[in-house]
Amino acid sequence: MQLRYILRCAIATTSLVALSQTGALARDKNEQREAPTPPNLVVFLADDLGMDAAPWGDVNARAPNIAKLSASGITFDRAFVASPACAPSRAALLTGLMPARNGAVSNQKPPRQDVRKLPSYLQALGYQVVAFGKVAHYQQTALYGFDHFEHDKFHDPEGIPSAIKWLKARKDKRPLAIFVGSNWPHVPWPVSTEGYDPAALKLPPKTVDTPETRESRARYYAAIGRLDKEVGETLDTVDQVLGKNSVVLFTSDHGAQWPFGKWNLYDTGTRVPMIVRWAGKVEPGQRTDAMVSWVDILPTLVDLGGGKPSPTIDGRSFAPLLRQPARYKGRTEIYTTHNNDGNVNVYPMRSVRTDRWKYIRNLNPNYVYTTHIDQWVKRVDSGKYFPSWREAAQRDPAAKAIVDSYYRRPAEELYDLRADPNEQRNLAADPHHAKLLGSLRTKLTAWREKQGDTNAVEGSPHFEEGPLYGLPDPTAKPTG
Repeated sequence: MQLRYILRCAIATTSLVALSQTGALARDKNEQREAPTPPNLVVFLADDLGMDAAPWGDVNARAPNIAKLSASGITFDRAFVASPACAPSRAALLTGLMPARNGAVSNQKPPRQDVRKLPSYLQALGYQVVAFGKVAHYQQTALYGFDHFEHDKFHDPEGIPSAIKWLKARKDKRPLAIFVGSNWPHVPWPVSTEGYDPAALKLPPKTVDTPETRESRARYYAAIGRLDKEVGETLDTVDQVLGKNSVVLFTSDHGAQWPFGKWNLYDTGTRVPMIVRWAGKVEPGQRTDAMVSWVDILPTLVDLGGGKPSPTIDGRSFAPLLRQPARYKGRTEIYTTHNNDGNVNVYPMRSVRTDRWKYIRNLNPNYVYTTHIDQWVKRVDSGKYFPSWREAAQRDPAAKAIVDSYYRRPAEELYDLRADPNEQRNLAADPHHAKLLGSLRTKLTAWREKQGDTNAVEGSPHFEEGPLYGLPDPTAKPTG
């Protein structure tokens, strides 16, 4: 009797174990079947595009493909680069680190070799990672470890066509991370206005209105039109080849090559367009005013690819924003830096921006601020109108105020972005804002110390205004 009881118990136990194992196997199979497929990642980079398209209120530009992309995803109203020059901006994107930490503190300078780059993070997640056109700063692309790259020379017209051709021929079954970099609307702009009427344009603030200015501005918009065409062609191919399980991120490396834009820490230099589309995941037609930085793009892509972003980098993932925009608060502060581009644009500055306030510290206010625009007017396309500004300044007080504020900057600048979004009224000397000024000054100093931002600025400063007619150009290669 006791033996039969023991045998029944043993049989029952064996049956329960078998059922348990069967259930576990079934769960494992279901989990494997239900594991999400990593999305393809498509990053499209414009070159020198400010907030000059319809989604951000520009009434001049004709860019229907960018507008269509905005309508199909989420549009960022407050995305910022780390630095308003091509090389340091792109290095920050591709390392997740600010310039002082990755080593690319000035234009033309690459990040340090020991710094981990974005392709490595995605390759570890099983992605094939490729680049076409201007993704890194021209021929620095090879330093970043892409699986494949093409056409990274200055204004190479084959960058976008090669990406499209490669995508259509691709057979690899791995998830894909493809970075596509246009050269538009970087100078040289199209030689004609391509249908834009210079007289009909609405010019941006802090602009001297001359016929030469209007002609150049129209050609800038023509360049945006060419960018928009490339965006449309690329997205058509992405939709045909990669399908819906693809995250598309569109953005620009800094503001336009225009006075107070590129090479400046005003919002016109550091605030950039950004749109993210993810069919079935991101509800179309949304907007967000959450502040994000270009250093956040790397951890966001890693997050979307199924990885865990490193806590040691400066960037932080905004993937939660894509899933629940209303709950994502964004950054409370945005830090930006600018140093120099060889012996041009030698004017080191740092800034901190909050929801309402912008504080800029010009580290050497005794220097005269100069850029390619006013220095190389015979060579650089965007500067050919600048002599007309100087001429207008001789007879027009308003023009003189703009030109003077371009060349000469105080040690500190403070702007109320809510009341003065165009940053035209410097409040740094206003005693009513002394406490706020001191707080932002302390905040920026502490951030610089944490970053190790203590390196001496390279390049020879300028102490006189005006173009360098007849002198040899110290930047032998076209600069970004």
